[in-house]
Amino acid sequence: MTKLAVFDFDSTLMDGETIDLLADEIGNKDEVALITKQAMAGELDFFESLLTRVALLEGIKTQRVNEICNNLPLIPGAKDVVDGLKKRGYIVICFSGGFRNATKPVCNLLGIDADFANFLHQKDGALTGKVGGEMMSSNAKAEMMIRIQNLLKVTSSETIAVGDGANDLSMFDHAKTRIAFCANQVLIDASTHSIVNKDLREILPIIDFI
Repeated sequence: MTKLAVFDFDSTLMDGETIDLLADEIGNKDEVALITKQAMAGELDFFESLLTRVALLEGIKTQRVNEICNNLPLIPGAKDVVDGLKKRGYIVICFSGGFRNATKPVCNLLGIDADFANFLHQKDGALTGKVGGEMMSSNAKAEMMIRIQNLLKVTSSETIAVGDGANDLSMFDHAKTRIAFCANQVLIDASTHSIVNKDLREILPIIDFI
């Protein structure tokens, strides 16, 4: 029987927020980090906050973006949990309201089956401050979850979702097992399980008892 595990990326698989690290390159880290914090707590509309934050990245060289994204720190246990889930028959997928510059190399490293994220627009070798993709709205993860479940013929009872922020709420609606990982309170309130230690391996005992 096919089972599905869907992970958020920033602060769930990757230790930190990619957009904050990118903003540090141009001296906008504090401003971007504050908006990120508010968006993940559910205090701001995710779509609007994303547009605002990406606009503050304008001018960063694309080559530097990719250098940063190819050297992101991982949450402890990230590789172990992906391997463990796949051994247990799960297809493992990553949804990110961030950027494919980051998700693609990390997911390839971890052996994740597919990643879905947004695209930073660049022109003449630098970011333009614009972004597009299918993970830009607060409901985007739910819509993608449903499409993948239909494609794989997987039900919500055969699905687990793992995340940390308010933009993961929508995918929690379509997973029986909802794991809040070092999460904001808004997501903890919607979860079936909460992990407070920064170690993704703690997911495996939960999965073995559901």
